[in-house]
Amino acid sequence: MDQASVLLTLGIMLLGGLVADYFGRKTRLPRVTMLLLFGLAVGHSGLGLLPAASIEWFEIVSVVALTMVAFLLGAELTKENLTQHGRAIFSISLSIVIGTTLLVWAGLSAIGLDPGLALLLGAIASATAPAAIADVIQQSGVRNGFTETISGIVAIDDVFGLIVFSVCLALVHTSGAWSGPLLSAGHDIGGAVLLGIAMGAPSAYLTGRMKPGEPLQIEAFGIVFLTAGLALWLEVSFLIAGMTAGSLIANLAKHHDYAFNEIERVEQPFMLLFFLLAGASLELDALWSLGWVTLVLVGLRIAARLISSEVGARIGRVPKSEAHLYGIALLPQAGVAVGMALVAAETIPHWGATIMTLAIAATVIFELIGPPATLFAIKRTQKADKSS
Repeated sequence: MDQASVLLTLGIMLLGGLVADYFGRKTRLPRVTMLLLFGLAVGHSGLGLLPAASIEWFEIVSVVALTMVAFLLGAELTKENLTQHGRAIFSISLSIVIGTTLLVWAGLSAIGLDPGLALLLGAIASATAPAAIADVIQQSGVRNGFTETISGIVAIDDVFGLIVFSVCLALVHTSGAWSGPLLSAGHDIGGAVLLGIAMGAPSAYLTGRMKPGEPLQIEAFGIVFLTAGLALWLEVSFLIAGMTAGSLIANLAKHHDYAFNEIERVEQPFMLLFFLLAGASLELDALWSLGWVTLVLVGLRIAARLISSEVGARIGRVPKSEAHLYGIALLPQAGVAVGMALVAAETIPHWGATIMTLAIAATVIFELIGPPATLFAIKRTQKADKSS
């Protein structure tokens, strides 16, 4: 694409995303859903209006957007939030990850899928979509114990999900060295945590000095780009690195009044492009190729989220009025699941096509139905707060 075409396409996408965002607000649908639908309509599965090269931008846009989201989610893991909601955050997160894996594995095995394949699909189903959930929370404008707990859950559950996925992959991959997937996960997670510490600790003390109380926009951009770039270079999780750095800054930067205001201000265009390109890259064909198995997988994941979150919520001693809403709020699923599927497909090639097809098909469905479910759950807690 020439420079003029690139700039024209970006301009049209941003303005189109603004229109989709506006209609999302007017129809009370999550803007994530509207943006995904708009991207789907103009992408190759729809009208094919976007140039093929535009999909190539998705990787870099998603890395930047998700790293910003990771910083904001990490900022929710403050000492105060963990003291107040820590038990609920950890119990619900662990319960959902383990419960989803086991229930989806049992259900898919029962309908005749190979137990090893079913176990991998169960582990992939444990992943969530932190960007979509964070955007819905921001759009709702609701700040209560429920949204604080949800933000904490999505900040850590993909860590637990990656660990469980790696263990499942090691169990299934008996033909090779079982330690390979575990060492890979250790490098991905451990390296990301170390990188997050290396970026977050000095940033907590050095930023916000030129303008007292609030980091400059250039500081925000610099930290996000450095963290994302180093994570890609070191081949570790930029999500976990960003969350670790964000949490450290939020907890250690005592001179900050508004540590992440600048990230919140600059993330909007990146998030618009991210969700538009995510919608444009959705493969509707995947929905039909393994149709009935996809429906079973989707149904099992929904049931698993509802059941396991209820168990985790009771262990976490959350208010009874909220206990049944966590599974609904945590339905969105996106990039982390596809990433797990890619790793599984490369490790076990003879299942590769089935894993990728089912993972992408389920992601398409949960990308579309998940955000409205999250918004519904948040609004229900808001009504409960007002009535109490």
